[in-house]
Amino acid sequence: MLDQSARSELPARPGVGYKPQHFSDILNTSGPVEWLEIHAENYMGDGGRPLAQLRHLAERFPMSVHGVGLSIGGEGPLNRDHLTRLKHLCGWLQPASFSEHLAWSTHDAEFLNDLLPLPYTGETLARVVSHIDEVQDHVGRRMLLENPSVYVNFTETNLDEIEFLSEIARRTGCGLLLDVNNVYVSCTNRQTDPYDYIDRFPHRLVGEIHLGGHDEDADDTGARLLIDAHGSEVVDPVWQLYDHTIRLSGPKPTLIEWDNDVPDWPVLAEEAARAARILDKVLA
Repeated sequence: MLDQSARSELPARPGVGYKPQHFSDILNTSGPVEWLEIHAENYMGDGGRPLAQLRHLAERFPMSVHGVGLSIGGEGPLNRDHLTRLKHLCGWLQPASFSEHLAWSTHDAEFLNDLLPLPYTGETLARVVSHIDEVQDHVGRRMLLENPSVYVNFTETNLDEIEFLSEIARRTGCGLLLDVNNVYVSCTNRQTDPYDYIDRFPHRLVGEIHLGGHDEDADDTGARLLIDAHGSEVVDPVWQLYDHTIRLSGPKPTLIEWDNDVPDWPVLAEEAARAARILDKVLA
């Protein structure tokens, strides 16, 4: 049976990805930030200052655990030791939310430092469903699955991405994490309409929204190529797409992701404040 207990639910307000250099700022001047998210793999050790600080923050803020290393879409079996350490982390932290990516990052015994996309086929669907069932059974918690950032189209793909995600959720009972920046990145790279994607997305299944920055390049033909980089401010077109999303779905817990070239706290807090203004406008 899945454990539905948590210290509190994530509020439909802005949160940020926690970075240790912001510990004092968050405690003293959290501003619009009402919840925090961590990468699971950074807190799977025993003891030390990082865990002590996390325990302290968890007494004040609802927490979300975001995994980046399970390789849900990988062809090989899931790493049981990784699953056990993840279960231990969720057991003592009691997060309000736990999520992972629709991606793969392992090959045989090698771990790749990237989240790579998958072809959407019946075979891939069955493998991802099996892995999510295993994760939820082992960890004892409902998982949210995040839509990926995509840079190429696979010739063997025969299922639409939204149909693929919806069917995974139907078969496993998992929820979805809607990364609006990933939608913008993927649709730009695929030359499709991000607003059509958002209009068709099953918002009733969304437990969390992510916003982040991306880098812009060009491919070999000179076409725009966007890279999900998490190292800069959210761009205006993504904010506009987020506004459209919230008007369709209603307010949702919204995370500002900034993992590389992390700025000083006031910059991150202002990104959260911008999300708060959009949420307030929709509520009004």
